[in-house]
Amino acid sequence: MQMMTRDVLLEMDQEEEDDDDGDIVLDNIEQTAVSSFGALESQPDFRTPEFEEFNGKPNSLFFNDGQRRIDFVLVYEDESKKETNKKGSNEKQRRKRQAYESNLICDGLHLEATRSVLDDKLVFVKVHAPWEVLCTYAEIMHIKLPLKPNDLKTRSSAFGNFSWFTKVLQVDESIIKPEQEFFTAPFEKNRMNDFYIQDRDTFFNPATRSRIVYFILSRVMYQIRDNVKKFGINKLVSSGIYKAAFPLHDCTFNHKSEDVSCPSERYLLYREWAHPRSIYKKQPLDLIRKYYGEKIGIYFAWLGYYTQMLLLAAVVGVACFLYGYFNQNNCTWSKEVCHPDIGGKIIMCPQCDKHCSFWNLNITCESSKKLCIFDSFGTLVFAVFMGIWVTLFLEFWKRRQAELEYEWDTVELQQEEQPRPEYEAQCTHVVINEITQEQERVPFTTWGKCVRITLCASAVFFWILLIIASVIGIIVYRLSVFIVFSTKLPETLNGTDSIQKYLTPQTATSITASLISFVIIMILNIIYEKVAIMITNFELPRTQTDYENSLTMKMFLFQFVNYYSSCFYIAFFKGKFVGYPGDPVYWLGKYRNEECDPGGCLLELTTQLTIIMGGKAIWNNIQEVLLPWVKNLIGRCRTVSGAEKMTPRWEQDYHLQLMGKLGLFYEYLEMIIQFGFVTLFVASFPLAPLLALVNNILEIRVDAWKMTTQYRRMVPEKAQDIGAWQPIMQGIAILAVVTNAMIIAFTSDMIPRLVYYWSFSVPPYGNHTHYTMEGYINSTLSIFNVSDFKNQSKGNPDPKGVIPTTCRYRDFRNPPGHEQQYKHNIYYWHVIAAKLAFIIVMEHLIYSVKFFVSYAIPDVSKSTKSKIKREKYLTQKLLRENHLKDMTKNMGVIAERMGAVVENNLRPKLE
Repeated sequence: MQMMTRDVLLEMDQEEEDDDDGDIVLDNIEQTAVSSFGALESQPDFRTPEFEEFNGKPNSLFFNDGQRRIDFVLVYEDESKKETNKKGSNEKQRRKRQAYESNLICDGLHLEATRSVLDDKLVFVKVHAPWEVLCTYAEIMHIKLPLKPNDLKTRSSAFGNFSWFTKVLQVDESIIKPEQEFFTAPFEKNRMNDFYIQDRDTFFNPATRSRIVYFILSRVMYQIRDNVKKFGINKLVSSGIYKAAFPLHDCTFNHKSEDVSCPSERYLLYREWAHPRSIYKKQPLDLIRKYYGEKIGIYFAWLGYYTQMLLLAAVVGVACFLYGYFNQNNCTWSKEVCHPDIGGKIIMCPQCDKHCSFWNLNITCESSKKLCIFDSFGTLVFAVFMGIWVTLFLEFWKRRQAELEYEWDTVELQQEEQPRPEYEAQCTHVVINEITQEQERVPFTTWGKCVRITLCASAVFFWILLIIASVIGIIVYRLSVFIVFSTKLPETLNGTDSIQKYLTPQTATSITASLISFVIIMILNIIYEKVAIMITNFELPRTQTDYENSLTMKMFLFQFVNYYSSCFYIAFFKGKFVGYPGDPVYWLGKYRNEECDPGGCLLELTTQLTIIMGGKAIWNNIQEVLLPWVKNLIGRCRTVSGAEKMTPRWEQDYHLQLMGKLGLFYEYLEMIIQFGFVTLFVASFPLAPLLALVNNILEIRVDAWKMTTQYRRMVPEKAQDIGAWQPIMQGIAILAVVTNAMIIAFTSDMIPRLVYYWSFSVPPYGNHTHYTMEGYINSTLSIFNVSDFKNQSKGNPDPKGVIPTTCRYRDFRNPPGHEQQYKHNIYYWHVIAAKLAFIIVMEHLIYSVKFFVSYAIPDVSKSTKSKIKREKYLTQKLLRENHLKDMTKNMGVIAERMGAVVENNLRPKLE
């Protein structure tokens, strides 16, 4: 084996010397590869020099000898069969691949190459990790493995005596059998006898084997260029030297494996989890974790728990919506808008310069009726409820997460994580570790780190400004198009037309702007994903967790501004700084600021949320389901008819879609953005939790279906929690209290109505003898003298060609002729004081409840803490007892040998 590899590498070096472009330097590969042979010289060469023929077993998970299990598959395209003129480039790729595979063999892995059944150009390199390699790297990676069966991990039903009621929702244990629990400890080769090894073939399960092999593949070198080591399968795949690298599914998703020793876990997951008929069942989280790893398992556990909690929020939200719906006919101020003798005789001032005409208030009748549904007392109750609900959700999820950490053995996971290969490759600077006081290599100095952080922060800030610029563009569109709709719609419609009831200039502007905003959001998302990844790669985080957390914060910051900026504009800026008809405020010195409907901007905010939430759900389903399904369908159509039945397992999986390392990241991001819509603006749309609930019920099964049937198997990864998404949700929960309080105060019309009801409907300000909402609309509309219009802000005549002497506008100002005409009146200051008081009271009330709930509900339950301590104690006791037994046994052997020596020495003397 050593001589073979030396010859190959020497040939590569000679070829490299003959290469005149000098781009690649491989002269040090020989030394690196050969130096790894030391302990493995006596081992035979398991890499087949010639391609092996397919043995005809399509679902086989083993080499052709039927003994060695396939732990990973590498795929490349044979350069000798490529139809290309780039001969030099192909030769370089071949040499890099040969060096890489030689070093894999040096590290003890077994390789077997097989040509594709369907495409003669493709070559599949099957990788197997023998027992010694698995043990060595299990110790390096600090993988926890079984010591002895654990009788502590008994899971009690949350429903107690009512568990029979939920039996139909549970996973059928006769189909998916519960996993046996064990005491575990980080593996050590010199203490191998302490571990529960009944069968070497099953001691490392397939998921663990794939993790170990991927760890090796990510750290094996293939090139040295300018004294910089280049290694890792990820770079080889991204550069096209390999087409793909993946672990195998254990069987087809719709049929069990013919091998009786194969558990057919993919088939079980499809049947009991991903199939539509299982949509009402609980998720088999333990099997998901076993097959896909803890990282995917914790995602589905979180998504399932979030969906369960949404059920309560959806019920309360629907109740608040129905309250507003059934009470809309009792909405006094809406009746006044629709009444022909009240709203029909109120002439409103033009809402734009020159091109807009005077209009009657009653054309907003339908929108005022809809507003009664969402702008009711139920909205206030629901906003307070959601502020408490989000705290309960986060606190109870922490407890559930702690239970999963214990059950899935990830309590001390942070100590096990290794640096990323990309980070290790850049470690060229030597520094003194402050803790160990020993030398260690880092990729850059403290000054270099500061420079990188500054550049990354500047790039993030620049792209956020670009998002804000796009929002400004949408605002300019609103201001421009509103003029068009205001001039065009009245020309063809009159106030009695049925279409006019629904298609007002404000409605048309809102809907079209929301649709355009959604399209821009989707386009910017595609760009920002690439930008965020580039910035994070430049930042060079140390571990994979650090990398994902850094990328998470950047992506969420982009998405937050991208998705929510238009909603914040409608809720808190539109219609707030418009001046009055005689002295309007202009945007950018040219465009007159946009005004809200007489009922406020709440209905427009509801429209914006509906379009973005609905459009985002449809778009994501197209991306996540339809596109992979179509690609796989096209791939199957290209295969030879009937050949798929004889296609081996590795080739079937190769033609599936690649989910990618960031696939799960995008799933989290999608749900967190939805979480923001559900909490931040729920005061304007109480049906948001219901829409989110329906979407999530489908999302769980859609994600399960595509992951089980349409995607290659991901490399199983460990994860202790949901990472940076937890503090992001906590930040959203804090911000949600403020946004909802401000929506009710400044966007909704609830506070002005309450002030009128309790203060201005009775003397000394009102003319009514009892508390009532009658006359509210008249009190909220100020009077303006048409003769006080400036030339540029004069409007067109009404549809009948009449120019009135006065018109009305939405504000609380003194009438013309008053000593302080067009200045804010006493009602305005009462309303402002009431709004500020409401925000302060609501925020303090909800924050107080949130603090109490957070304090009263511990993050880890008492029983879970006891189990963790008990298991740690028993594990240490078991290891100590085994160690003492070994010492006693060794001492006994030593004593016997010493006794024999003494006896042998004394016997001649006694004789």
